[in-house]
Amino acid sequence: MSQWHALFYPLKPGSEEAVKELFRVSGRPEFDVRNADGEVVGRLLGTMAFVGRELAVRVMEVEGPLPLVAAHMGRQPAVRAFEERLEEHLAEPRDMRSPAGARAFFQRNGLECVLSRRHDQPLTQV
Repeated sequence: MSQWHALFYPLKPGSEEAVKELFRVSGRPEFDVRNADGEVVGRLLGTMAFVGRELAVRVMEVEGPLPLVAAHMGRQPAVRAFEERLEEHLAEPRDMRSPAGARAFFQRNGLECVLSRRHDQPLTQV
């Protein structure tokens, strides 16, 4: 069963167009999440990005335990390059070079999915 997760990025005023372009040209990560034995233990199913006035939100649909998916994403060259280029546009500094700093950012800026509705399914509260 998939889960939805999102991250909030507070942006510097006037950086919205640059951030939109960063999202548009960002590379694709490996979608399969593997454990140390090479077995698939999760999957990135999809990503959406929204940019508004002084904010961006990345929404991801994933299968598997979030800590494993997050660690996998942090090792992906395309994701690392995007996060590095995004840094200059963020309104709040963060430390993505250390596991503790990255964990603090994700804990502070992670958004919880509290409602998921589809036309073809009954109401699901998450």
